[in-house]
Amino acid sequence: MATDAGNPIPRFPAGFLWGVSTSAHQIEGAADEREPSVWDAFTAEPGRIKDGSTAAVACDHYHRHREDVALLAGLGVNAYRFSVSWPRVRSGKGLDFYDRLVDDLCAAGVRPVPTLFHWDLPVGLDWLDRDTAARFAEYVTQVADRLGDRVTKWITLNEPAEHTLLGHALGVHAPGRKLLFDALPVAHHQLLAHGLAVRALRASGAADIGIANSHGPTWAASTEAADVEAADFYDVLLNRLFADPLLLGRYPDGIGELMPGDVEADLKVIAEPLDWYGVNYYAPTRVGAPQGAEIEFGGVTMPAELPFSVREIEGHPVTDFGWPVAPEGLTELLTAFHDRYGDRLPPVVITENGCSYPGVDDRERIAYLDGHIRALHRALAAGVDVRGYFVWSLLDNFEWAEGYARRFGLVHVDFETQERTPKASYRWYRELLRAQGPTA
Repeated sequence: MATDAGNPIPRFPAGFLWGVSTSAHQIEGAADEREPSVWDAFTAEPGRIKDGSTAAVACDHYHRHREDVALLAGLGVNAYRFSVSWPRVRSGKGLDFYDRLVDDLCAAGVRPVPTLFHWDLPVGLDWLDRDTAARFAEYVTQVADRLGDRVTKWITLNEPAEHTLLGHALGVHAPGRKLLFDALPVAHHQLLAHGLAVRALRASGAADIGIANSHGPTWAASTEAADVEAADFYDVLLNRLFADPLLLGRYPDGIGELMPGDVEADLKVIAEPLDWYGVNYYAPTRVGAPQGAEIEFGGVTMPAELPFSVREIEGHPVTDFGWPVAPEGLTELLTAFHDRYGDRLPPVVITENGCSYPGVDDRERIAYLDGHIRALHRALAAGVDVRGYFVWSLLDNFEWAEGYARRFGLVHVDFETQERTPKASYRWYRELLRAQGPTA
């Protein structure tokens, strides 16, 4: 097991959730056995996916899930975060698959933690349409009624910030719209869908509900007023826009009046109390004043008309995705949330944390995970109530607009043969969990 200066990773509290995460569209395949999603439509458009691939087969998890459950059991995690495909459920037979998956997880001693929406919106629905939130709540009830006798921990949405920004504002993810700030209704309707889903889950008897929001600290490019102002604005858009309504029952100043409908009434739904708050953390973002030209950053073209510009973070190694490796950002983020939201912040679970590196002897991934788990423990020691940590991801998979070029998995997948090969990081994580002791 990797150590820091010869010291083992500190022990986490008894009952801590140790897990891994995946999502349906990225691993399941079996596209002909479900309704199409906006991602199917998006990948069918030439030039949308960098390697021209689709997720029609992906990791073929739909047909190989028992093999993957065995990998989870061998890893020693006590929880598995997966997502339920709304298009698969709409096909009429999808819940049979999730029934089998949940049964097999329970038999293996792995707690199922389903995410109810992970970007694969059924074709024909639209987050610009308020009614989609109501349709989501109906679907959530259907899933909870079928799985709720065995599933005790639920996630409503995954990363509404990225789905809004990348899918509807900048057009680099499905459904491929370039609305810029006219995409704000998408954010509001997703948050409303979350609140309605919480109510639907409670009505079905659920008592352990959270969300998986993407967050990271925003670092100003300099102390100049223009850079600080731009960084503050970016922080509102990517962090507070999606945390304040949930935790405080209000939007940041100046945002609420831009949202559609009866915002005050909607906020009462959006702010339904949560049992825990999920954080997907990858890296901080360095932001400065606009530079008057398009900027290519992390594979995304940032338009010149944005009131900020994203800059490189110097002095840190980067993953093969070009993302900076900054574990200290996780401690900073969590302690800042603890200070900002106080007793309005429920217990925190890191619902995603991981990195893309090639190869099976993935020592860089081990160093990344080692550093971030230590950073998480520092946040715990500083008073943040942290209850769990999920690595992204169990398997190499379809990495959205990047196709299959980026590998985030603890397990290598040969996409030609579907052979699974545990990486060095899989073995490292297994040893870490053994060293942490019983996790029940």
